[in-house]
Amino acid sequence: MSTTAAPSRLHTARAGVQKFGTFLSGMIMPNIGAFIAWGLITALFIEKGFLPVPQLGGWGTDPATGKAYVGLVGPMITYLLPLLIAYTGGKAVYDMRGGVVGAIATMGVIVGAGIPMFVGAMIMGPLGGWTMKKLDAIWSHKIRPGFEMLINNFSAGIWAAILALIGFYGIAPVVEAGSKVAGDAVQFLVNNGLLPLTSLLIEPAKVLFLNNAINHGVLTPLGTQQSLEQGKSILFLLEANPGPGLGVLLAYMFFGRGAAKASASGAAIIHFLGGIHEIYFPYVLMKPILILATIGGGMTGIATLAITHSGLVAPAAPGSIIAVLAQTSRDSYIGVILAVILACAVSFVIASIILRTSKDKGEGDLQAATTQMESMKGRKSMASSVLGGAAAGGGVATLTGTGVRNIVFACDAGMGSSAMGASVLRNKIKAAGHDEVTVTNSSIASLTDTYDLVVVHQDLALRARQKTPSAQIVTVDNFMGSPRYDEIVESLDAGQEAPAGESTPAAGAPAAAAAAPASSATAPSTASGEAPAEAKQVLRRESVLLQGGAADMAGAIDEAGRLLMAVDAVDGQYTAAMHEREGSVSTYMGNFLAIPHGTNEAKDHIKASAVTFARYDDPIDWNGKPVKFVVGIAGKNKEHLGILAKIAKVFGDKEQVARLEAASSVDEILDILGKVNA
Repeated sequence: MSTTAAPSRLHTARAGVQKFGTFLSGMIMPNIGAFIAWGLITALFIEKGFLPVPQLGGWGTDPATGKAYVGLVGPMITYLLPLLIAYTGGKAVYDMRGGVVGAIATMGVIVGAGIPMFVGAMIMGPLGGWTMKKLDAIWSHKIRPGFEMLINNFSAGIWAAILALIGFYGIAPVVEAGSKVAGDAVQFLVNNGLLPLTSLLIEPAKVLFLNNAINHGVLTPLGTQQSLEQGKSILFLLEANPGPGLGVLLAYMFFGRGAAKASASGAAIIHFLGGIHEIYFPYVLMKPILILATIGGGMTGIATLAITHSGLVAPAAPGSIIAVLAQTSRDSYIGVILAVILACAVSFVIASIILRTSKDKGEGDLQAATTQMESMKGRKSMASSVLGGAAAGGGVATLTGTGVRNIVFACDAGMGSSAMGASVLRNKIKAAGHDEVTVTNSSIASLTDTYDLVVVHQDLALRARQKTPSAQIVTVDNFMGSPRYDEIVESLDAGQEAPAGESTPAAGAPAAAAAAPASSATAPSTASGEAPAEAKQVLRRESVLLQGGAADMAGAIDEAGRLLMAVDAVDGQYTAAMHEREGSVSTYMGNFLAIPHGTNEAKDHIKASAVTFARYDDPIDWNGKPVKFVVGIAGKNKEHLGILAKIAKVFGDKEQVARLEAASSVDEILDILGKVNA
C-alpha cells in the first residue's frame, strides 16, 4: 500500500507547487509589459545608459534649484510595479474590489521598507482581496436598501487603511529581512562561484513545471532589486536562457529518429525565437537522462555570465532570444550572447552523446511524452498542436474491451455545469441512435474509476484524472456548443474510441460500464434523455429582467442572487456560495449564456427550486467570454437536473437564443423558457 500512496502524495505535492507557482506567475506575467517599460527606461536614461538623461534617469541635480532629480526609474520600481502586482493579485482573489484593497494595503509595506517591495506586494495584494471577501460575506444581504454604497465604500476604505498599517509595522520588516537573507544567499553563491549549481534545481523544475514559484517568486524580485542597484542582474537569465533547450533540439535534429527528428527543427524555431520553452519538454521526457544536457548547458551559461559580469536590466519574458537581447545591459551583449551560445553548445554535445550511444536513438513516443507533459502541467499546452499529431489537445486514447458505453460529465459541484453539459451531450448521442451509451453527470469529488469516458472542463482535468485514471478524459471550455461533443458522437458512429483532450487511460485497463455510481449529482435519464422535474413555477415573472443592471461578472452574480432571494428560494448565504463556485471554475456555458449557482456545500441554503433570468444589452466580460444572458439557478432535491436539461435545449438552439435576444416583453421570455415550469 505504501508504494501507491507515495506517488499520490508526490503528485499532490507537485500539483500544489504548480498551483502556487501559477498564482505567483499570474501576478507577475500580466505586468511584464510594465517591467519591460521600466527596463527600457533604465537602459536608456540612467547615468550609464545609452542616452543618459538626468531628468529621466534620476541622477544629478537641477542647476537652478539644487534639488536632486527624481526621474522615472526610482518611482516606477518603488511604487508602480509593486502596486500593479498587488492590484493584479487582489483582483484575482476578489475582482476589482479586492485589487483596490490589496493595492492600498501594499502601500504600507512599500513605505515601511527600504527596498522594492515585490514580495510584499505578492503577500499584501492577495491578502487584501481575500480578507475583504471574507468581511463582505459577513454582512452580505444584511444591509438595508439604500445604504449599500455607503457600507461598501467605507468598509473597503477602513479595512484597507488597517491593512496598510499592518503592512507598515508588521509585514514590511519581515519581508525586508527575508529579502536580505535571500539576497545574501545569492551573493554568497556568486562570490564563491557556486551560482551555476542552481541549474541542478532550475532545469529539472522547468520540465516538471515547478519553476514559476522559483522564477517569479524569488528571481524576478531579487533581480529587479539588484538591477536597480547595479544597473543589471544575472538572476534574470538563470531560467530564461534559451541555450540549453536549443541544444537538446539540435541534437534531435542531427541524431534523433522518427517523429522526434522530423519535428525538432520546427520546435527549435518556436523555442528560440518565440520563447516558448515548454516546446522542448516532451523531448526530454521521452529520454529523461537528457536532463543532464540541459543542466550542463544551464551551468555553462550561468558561469559565462558570472565570469563576464553580464546580465539583463529587466526580466526577459517570454524567454526568446529577441526578448533576451532587448533587455541586455549596455555592457553585457558579448557576455549574454556567449552565455546563450556556450549553453547551447554544451547541451548539444551532451545530448548528442546520449542519443548516439542509446539503443533507441531518440525514437520514443513523442505523443505520449507530450501527453505526459500536459499531465504534469495540469492543462493543455501549445506544444500539443506542434508535436501531438492530429488531436489538438493531445493524443487519441485507446480503449480495450467493449468500448465507450458509460460517459460521465463532471464539474466541481456536480449540480450546474455538469448537468447542463451532460444534457447537451446526451441529446446528441441519443439523436445519433446510440441507446446503449449512458450519459450521467457528477461532481469531481464523487467520481470513481468506473467510467469509460469523462468529459470535464479543462481547468478540472488534473483532478478528474486523479479520480479516474483508467478512463479517457475529454476537456471542453464551452458547455453548450463544444466541438468535442460532435467528435465523441462521430467516434461512436465509427465504432472507434473517443478523442481524449487531456490524457490516455492506462494500457489494458477498460472501465466497467455497468458500475456507474448513483451519486447524489447523477441525472436519472428518461426516454427523451432529460431528467424529470416536478410541475411547478420555478421561473416567475418577477424573476425576469429584460435589462440587467450589472456591469461586471460579480455584479451579475449578485443580481441573480438577489432575484433568487426575492422569491424566497435561497437564504443570504447562497450568493456567497455562487461567487465561491465561480472562483473555482467558470459557469460560462457558451452561446452567450452563464448559469451561476452555488457550490455543492451550499445545498442547505436552498429553500426551494427557482430560476432567474437577466438579459444584458452590453455583453458582460465573464472570465474573457461575452455573456448576454445570466440564468441563476437553485435546485432542491435534484430538481435542478430537469430544469437544466430544458434550459440546455433552449440555448442549444441558435434560433431560440436569437428570440431571447430580440424579446421585448417578459411574456415573450416566459413563452420561450416556459418549459422549465413544465
